[in-house]
Amino acid sequence: MKKLCESVGFIVFVQGVAGLLHEWTGWFRLWTVVRRVELLGGYPVFVNIVLVVAGSAVMVAADRLKE
Repeated sequence: MKKLCESVGFIVFVQGVAGLLHEWTGWFRLWTVVRRVELLGGYPVFVNIVLVVAGSAVMVAADRLKE
């Protein structure tokens, strides 16, 4: 379970970072999930920051889980 939580947290973190890089530089167009969801289209920078924080929190919480 610990590895699964770490993996999910890492994927969410990478999605947030890739989304921020896409917003600021135009790179990583294919990686960003926020662009594909119509509901989140108006707030891409805020949503990507939330993804980075949430991914970090999940990875930290995964360290506290016991095997």
